[in-house]
Amino acid sequence: MIWLRSCIFNALFMTITALSAIMAMVLLPFHPRAMRRFIQLWARLIIWLLRVICKIRVEVTGLKNIAPGAAIIASKHQSAFDTFVWLALLEGPSYVLKRELLNLPFWGRVARHAGAVAVDRDGGGAALRAMVRDAKRVLDEGRPLVIFPEGTRSAPGERVPYQPGVAALVMGSGVACYPVATNSGLRWGRRAFHKTPGVIAISILPALPAGLARKPLMEALESQIEAETARLMAQA
Repeated sequence: MIWLRSCIFNALFMTITALSAIMAMVLLPFHPRAMRRFIQLWARLIIWLLRVICKIRVEVTGLKNIAPGAAIIASKHQSAFDTFVWLALLEGPSYVLKRELLNLPFWGRVARHAGAVAVDRDGGGAALRAMVRDAKRVLDEGRPLVIFPEGTRSAPGERVPYQPGVAALVMGSGVACYPVATNSGLRWGRRAFHKTPGVIAISILPALPAGLARKPLMEALESQIEAETARLMAQA
């Protein structure tokens, strides 16, 4: 039954996503706000399908911790699910993503128009400065920005080194940074066909103290996210 449910969901997910990306082309002449609203509807539809077909529920705690306006959401990254759930949870967020994704047909243009922040992971210091500059445009608009501090997906229980880009964003913008833990990889694994019934838990922790230097900021971010992720994994 899990195989059948997963097959149906995966087929619908890929079909709806492809069609939505094509349909979104008509919104390119309009304000990015219209594109972001369209993407939000797509994300909420996918989450609804996940619940109805795969019996996977999403439980979010600490959403009220995030103050309205500009914010940096530093989230654990275990699943493709993480790459769109924030579109449904927040108003008008942008993601920090690898530059190659903007070259995808249709979807790349949609992401660019919606205000995605691209980073060249092989570009060194110049790429990091460009990312901070583009991210500040999003934050100056009073919108939240989602970044995965590990820079890639990690399997449940795996520890991946945190990258310095998140510290550059926080220190360069002065905006509150919220650590986020999740166990999404237990239900929607990395490159996994099967979607396992149960709960995807997302835990949003209080903002890190303001004014931290780079090293204590990174240490606090990693220790809080990893400790809370371990707790969520143990509960599951």
